[in-house]
Amino acid sequence: MTDALIALVALPLTAALLALLLPRIATALVIFSGLAITASAIALLYGVNTAGALHYELGGWTAGLGIALRADGLSAILLLMIALVMFAASVYASAYFGKASERAQFWPLWLLLWTALNALLLSGDLFNLYVTLELLGLSAVALAALSGKHAAVQAALRYLLVGLLGSMLFLVGVALLYAGYATLDLATLTQVVKPGPIAWSALTLMTLGLLLKTALFPLHFWLPPAHGSAPAPVSAVLSALVVKAAFYLVLRLWLDVFADIVTPTAANLLGVLGAGAVLWGSWQALRAERLKLLAAYSTVAQLGYLFLFFPLLLALPPGPARDVATGGLVMLALTHGFAKAGLFLAIGIVQQRSGHDNIQELGGMVQRLPLTTFAIALAGVALIGLPPSGTFLGKWQLISAAIATGQWLWVAVTAIGSLLAAAYIFRILGHAFGNQPYPHQAVAVAREEWPALLLTLTATLVLGLAGAHVWTLLENGS
Repeated sequence: MTDALIALVALPLTAALLALLLPRIATALVIFSGLAITASAIALLYGVNTAGALHYELGGWTAGLGIALRADGLSAILLLMIALVMFAASVYASAYFGKASERAQFWPLWLLLWTALNALLLSGDLFNLYVTLELLGLSAVALAALSGKHAAVQAALRYLLVGLLGSMLFLVGVALLYAGYATLDLATLTQVVKPGPIAWSALTLMTLGLLLKTALFPLHFWLPPAHGSAPAPVSAVLSALVVKAAFYLVLRLWLDVFADIVTPTAANLLGVLGAGAVLWGSWQALRAERLKLLAAYSTVAQLGYLFLFFPLLLALPPGPARDVATGGLVMLALTHGFAKAGLFLAIGIVQQRSGHDNIQELGGMVQRLPLTTFAIALAGVALIGLPPSGTFLGKWQLISAAIATGQWLWVAVTAIGSLLAAAYIFRILGHAFGNQPYPHQAVAVAREEWPALLLTLTATLVLGLAGAHVWTLLENGS
């Protein structure tokens, strides 16, 4: 199964180089390589589920001297989500970009982003995490500015500056750890990091840098304009995957590397910031006039729920209760990834067909774009947390853990956030089903509508009905 570890990095990187050299066949190349990457992610998930965590040292170098690739249940699950979302968005993008010149610019950057995502989740040491984090940020910025419009370029430059600041803080923390412990291997650091000025400083700097990249409130100022002005397939992966990669690193650092030094006060601070993200992001989404801005602010809010788990996980002792809560966190992250990707793809269809995404002017949209409207409604079910979506299971575990640990504030935040989410989703649907006549007649279902529908169906039905497997994979892959 170690072949799958290598394939998940080698396949998209090789495809990126070929797409740059052979732009005429780049679209077919992306589709075939996407199928191969998805198959590799499935094989890796199967291997982790049956044999436990996998690792591989490139070139035979031992940990600390060479590049080590590692995968456990958490990373394997997220890698499969990345593969499915990226493949669906690739199919969508093949129809979204009509000009050959647009596709020639898009595909190499797209595949580099895919490479960086996979490599980040498989990296076994902090320096390679830094390198992949930089590659991810640079490719994401280039994709966000791809349209060349003034608003997109301005937002991308802000995204670039924030990303560079976050990377700089992360790198200084990495340097402190190396100076203090003479190793960057994650498994080794987990055993040797002890409370002290070096560890505390490194944790603070690295967390702050990653929170900038995750766009946690109040550091979210760059996200709505960047995601709102990017092309639809780019917005989908930025909201569903790229910010999730930074959150994955925060989770790894807090629960593994720095597990012995994090304090309840620090965890509660993350929880408070998460609560602010839920409330502020939901309120701004409710007030947004454009669909893409609504979806972008919704991402700010949905990321906030993930940070509510930190004070809960720290309060729960190691054991079944904590494992169940961790599974709820992963379920929320997965559901948001699929639902938000599908939502942005559906919004892209509305923009292309209507020439705008103004919510007030969506009257009668269901008449012309029934499948797209259905996809938006399914994404709304997942974002609100209605059954049978995966979000319902995740929020259930969040509320259960909050009650079990006596942290009632997070219960209130979750309830208010869910009501606000229902309000902004029903605002969209209210206009879509309104009596205002839509300017065009109904049209045949297009190819790009199916990826949005399948992604939102995965969030609402597949994850909801097969959610127990997530907890099993996390347990078997540890």
